[in-house]
Amino acid sequence: MRLVTYAGASGPRPGAVVGDRLLDLGGFAGSVAGLLADAAALSAAEAAVAASDPSSLPVLDESVLLAPVTPGKILCLGYNYRGHVPDGVDPTANDPEYPDVFVKTPNTLAGPNEPVAIPRGATDVDYEGEVAVVIGRRAQRVALEDALDHVGGYTILNDVSDRAWQRRQSQWALGKCSDGFAPLGPWVVTPDELGDPQDLLVEVVRDGVVTVSQSTSTTIFSVAYVIHHLSQVLTLEPGDIVSTGTPQKLPAAQDVHRPLAPGDAVTVRISGIGELTTTFVGSSDAGQEASA
Repeated sequence: MRLVTYAGASGPRPGAVVGDRLLDLGGFAGSVAGLLADAAALSAAEAAVAASDPSSLPVLDESVLLAPVTPGKILCLGYNYRGHVPDGVDPTANDPEYPDVFVKTPNTLAGPNEPVAIPRGATDVDYEGEVAVVIGRRAQRVALEDALDHVGGYTILNDVSDRAWQRRQSQWALGKCSDGFAPLGPWVVTPDELGDPQDLLVEVVRDGVVTVSQSTSTTIFSVAYVIHHLSQVLTLEPGDIVSTGTPQKLPAAQDVHRPLAPGDAVTVRISGIGELTTTFVGSSDAGQEASA
C-alpha cells in the first residue's frame, strides 16, 4: 500500500492511494503511524484497499498531502554510500566500522508541498536525496535477523543542509536543523509493495539534470543493520524516521556545485517509492506565505 496523510475537513486524516484515487482510512486508525503499529487495523485497511472500487473514490489531490508521519525522532546517516566520504578522505578507503549517525530536530519536518525557506545569511544550502525508513513496530535491542520486522514502510527525505554552518563545528546540528530542512513524503510504501530496500535506485534531479544516481545496493550499512544498531542505544517508536544517507553527487555535478537559491526546485526520485519535489524560497517569501 501507499499510505498518506492528507488535510481533511476536520484535520489530518490517514489514507491510501489506489491508482490515482484516494481511499480514506480514518475508520481504521487516527494516523498512518497508528495504522502501521496496529497489525489488525493494518490488515483491515489492506482488505479495504483490495475491495475498493477506484471509480467510486475521489481523485487524489496531491496538493492536500501532508508529511505522511510526524516522527518523534528523525535519525540520519552520514557517508553510508560507498564513494561518499568527507572532504580529504580517500573514497576507496576501507568501510567504517559503525554508522555515522546524526539527528534532525522536530522543527525540520516539512510536508511534500511545503517550500523550504533558505535562512537569512545562508551561503551554502545543499540537498541530499535519501530513502527514509518509517518504523512500524517498537524496536528495542532487536536482533539483526528480526530488524526488518519493525519497518512499517519507506518514504523519501530531502536532508537539506547548510554546509557553511556544518563546517563550523564537529557536530552537525546547526547545519542540519534549520526550520523545514527535512521535507518528507509524499507517501509511505509498505514493505510488501516495495520489495528489497537494498535494490532501489536513488536519483536527484536539479535544473533538469540528474545530479545523483546510485543504487542502495552500494550502501555500507543495510536497513536491517541500521535498525538493529540504533535499537541497541535507543528505542525506536512507530512513526520514527531513519534516513539512510545520500549517495555522492555525480562528478559533473560536483564540478559545478552551486548553493541552492530562491526559485530552485529539486526532485528526489526513488524506484519503487516515487518522487518528492521541493521548491526553495527566500526567508521573507516563506513569511509572507505563512501570513497569507
